[in-house]
Amino acid sequence: MAVSPHSFPPRKRRPSAAAFVSPNFSAQALLDSLLSLCQEISAMKPLHFLLNRYSNSMIRKSRLLEVILEDFRRDRIVSLSASASLCLEEMYIVLQRIKTLIEDCSNGSKMWLLTQNESIANNFHELTLDLSTLLDIFPVKDAGLTEDVEELFYLLRNHCSESSAFVDPRDEDLRFRVLKTIDRIRDEIVPDYTELSEIFSRIDLRDSSSCREEIENLEDEVQNQTDEKSRSDVIALIGFVRYAKCVLYGASTPGSGFQRKDSISDLALPADFRCPISLDLMHDPVVVATGHTYDRAAITLWIESGHNTCPKTGQTLAHTDLIPNRALKNLIAMWCRQERIPFDVTESNKGGINGVTLNKAALEAMRMTASFLVNKLATPLDSVNDANGVVYELRVLAKTDSGSRGFIAQAGALPLLVRHLISDDPTLQVNAVTTVLNLSILEANKSLIMETDGALIGVIEVLRSGATWEAKGNAAATIFSLSSVHSYRRRLGRKTRVIRGLLDLAKDGPISSKRDALVTILTLAGDRETVGRLIEGGVMETVSHVMNSLPEEAVTILEMVVRKGGFVAIASAFNLIKKLGAVLREGSDRARESAAAALVTMCRQGGSDMVTELASMAGIERVIWEMMGSGTMRGRRKAASLLRILRRWAAGLDRNGGVGGGDLTMVSSSRMVGDSTAIVSPSRGAIVNS
Repeated sequence: MAVSPHSFPPRKRRPSAAAFVSPNFSAQALLDSLLSLCQEISAMKPLHFLLNRYSNSMIRKSRLLEVILEDFRRDRIVSLSASASLCLEEMYIVLQRIKTLIEDCSNGSKMWLLTQNESIANNFHELTLDLSTLLDIFPVKDAGLTEDVEELFYLLRNHCSESSAFVDPRDEDLRFRVLKTIDRIRDEIVPDYTELSEIFSRIDLRDSSSCREEIENLEDEVQNQTDEKSRSDVIALIGFVRYAKCVLYGASTPGSGFQRKDSISDLALPADFRCPISLDLMHDPVVVATGHTYDRAAITLWIESGHNTCPKTGQTLAHTDLIPNRALKNLIAMWCRQERIPFDVTESNKGGINGVTLNKAALEAMRMTASFLVNKLATPLDSVNDANGVVYELRVLAKTDSGSRGFIAQAGALPLLVRHLISDDPTLQVNAVTTVLNLSILEANKSLIMETDGALIGVIEVLRSGATWEAKGNAAATIFSLSSVHSYRRRLGRKTRVIRGLLDLAKDGPISSKRDALVTILTLAGDRETVGRLIEGGVMETVSHVMNSLPEEAVTILEMVVRKGGFVAIASAFNLIKKLGAVLREGSDRARESAAAALVTMCRQGGSDMVTELASMAGIERVIWEMMGSGTMRGRRKAASLLRILRRWAAGLDRNGGVGGGDLTMVSSSRMVGDSTAIVSPSRGAIVNS
């Protein structure tokens, strides 16, 4: 057998901080605490199949000890000798360890428990011996026990005197079969159906629901392993269970109480924890030159692809240094622990799942699962529910890591998913478009999606007329993902249905869908040609509509549009000046920065009417002055520029020309939004019609 019995070393323990510390109790409190602890252990259920003998034995011993302790403290003032007190204090620690071990085995992964069978049996045996030692040295004659209870004490002591650890041969045989099957998967041999069925029946994983729970437990287990090899081996177990689940019990959607979150702006995941590029939870957040945060893997790929701008703002990066955002990383780790989401806290940025490099067995299990599901989707299915089950499984698999996304695409899933994008069934449609979204995160899959016949058209159709807001939001997220490639961004920006769909979603959708649409609009606005189409489509009205609910996203888009869109964009933004002033007064640091940058561009290039409108706001100069002393570094600089513009205007230096040496001068406010506006360019002495 190629897999060593020690391939899965014991995981780190997870007791509470005080669990294994000797208590500092009075004699009465110590006895009460011991009795309470024995009652808790006695009420536990023994392990169902593996290590059943040990868990049953420990629970029975705890019940006997409970009777002894009850008699010891009954109807008397407790007074303990020094030796008795020390024994009981040590017994408290042993009982805490017993309780923790049984809880850990009961609540954890069954597969992990099987691979750890011998190790955990040794742990139970060592605890039994520790308890035996304490019972041997306990001064029972001085305890004042009744005769019957004293006999019970000696019986308990005899029961604790085991000569060696016991490992059930049937459990060891099952363990060997599991590891042998994983070996065969690693060697690209498809497991035998009958063998899989027998293994999972004995482990008591008898349906999709129990397998899904087992996968979640294994994902938790990854974080409890002490070295990368063992973590990688546990991920191989995840792949094994996922493959067997699909083969044995068929593809299925989760129960009604289960809801999977895939949208890039799902409210369950704080927006600040999600990478704007990959759309996933950040595991190694880093800050770029503009002050925005991205996941290291995503922004590194962005820069190595030839981009020199910030993906979120479109600003040129002054440098490409990536500064670790440790404060945010700690917050993400804390949130993940609270929500029971696996999170890798190491500094490294490795491939695989949660930073763990996948071994051959894990990769092959993933490939086999992808091939099985795609082949099943390619065959005629009996009902919409059957199709929905397969597509949902592909959605979940595509969410796991880049390897799974590659295997699914290589197996030919995209052409099969296209027909479900226009499904009349809302659940099937949202599962199909979310699967495409998850696949699009892998760089190599973007070209496949753009080139597969009907794929892009299907996504756009979902964006425009999807059955649910979730489907529309995930269609917008897919377009955002595809637009990270410059040539695709321009191509998408030329499609009127994309522009119209995004603007409608940003205006009418729920908050999560609005964010999906706005971040996609911002990305498309990085192309000057697309900005013109956005203005024609009504982006200014959309920005005005969402300014109150999502000010940071709205003003960032506005800044980009007025910077890239020229005079037409500036003229169309005139009615938003007072709203921008309100953001300067009450917005977040990021929102104020973008608002100030937009106002500087508008006032410099839009003429004195823009400055007049801004200056008419009560207390605006004071607001700008306060902003110069707080906020982001760029925000302070923009505030200083804005204050200079206002003071030059107040001094009458720029009443008749472009403020601050701008290139364009507006002829009159009455002509500002006309179909054809005459603009004088002082630098060229020419008249430009826009």
